[in-house]
Amino acid sequence: MKDNVSRQTYPFNLPDLPYAYDALEPHIDGKTLRIHHHEHHGTYVKKLNEALSGTAQLQKLTLAELLSDTDKLPAEVRAAVKNNGGGHFNHDLFWRSMTPSTSHEPRGELATALEQIFGSVEAFRTKFSDTAAKHFASGWVALVHATKKLVIVELKDHEVVSAADATVIFILDVWEHAYYVKYQNRRPEFITAFWQIVDWVRALERFSRCSAASGV
Repeated sequence: MKDNVSRQTYPFNLPDLPYAYDALEPHIDGKTLRIHHHEHHGTYVKKLNEALSGTAQLQKLTLAELLSDTDKLPAEVRAAVKNNGGGHFNHDLFWRSMTPSTSHEPRGELATALEQIFGSVEAFRTKFSDTAAKHFASGWVALVHATKKLVIVELKDHEVVSAADATVIFILDVWEHAYYVKYQNRRPEFITAFWQIVDWVRALERFSRCSAASGV
């Protein structure tokens, strides 16, 4: 599955997952994944299309272009594009941050960078988990490559990381609908389970691309 949602234009569509709905069990159950992908993510796509259905000039823009500066969008569609477009964008990143065939640990230059910046891979994992567990209400937590280094970023609701100056290495959804069926209100357990399915291979590929582009 290519990183192509950012290049979608109206009418936007919901891509298939890169794995079966039950492929991430027992860490994320099939029922949750089906509802999360088909209903929640699908609804964001539907509402984004509805918001742009009568605005021809915006239909030519890619999702990345729409989200690059939402303050410049017409007031009547601004909130819908920010919320539903951001939901579409972040969910696509989330699906592609996980895999049923994970290596469980980062490797290569990504592992080296995590050790240099956070002290160790385990220290990074602890800090990321703590940030995600303490994030207030709905949102996302991401490992981001920005200004030639790795940082942990919190995003409220469906805020997105600006592609103009940063690249998401992987992202975690901490909205309750991501985990409530299996974990109820036990978000820390969901975060622990997430580490069992992180796609470190894809994360390394993203890191290598942005490191090469920035001359790190």
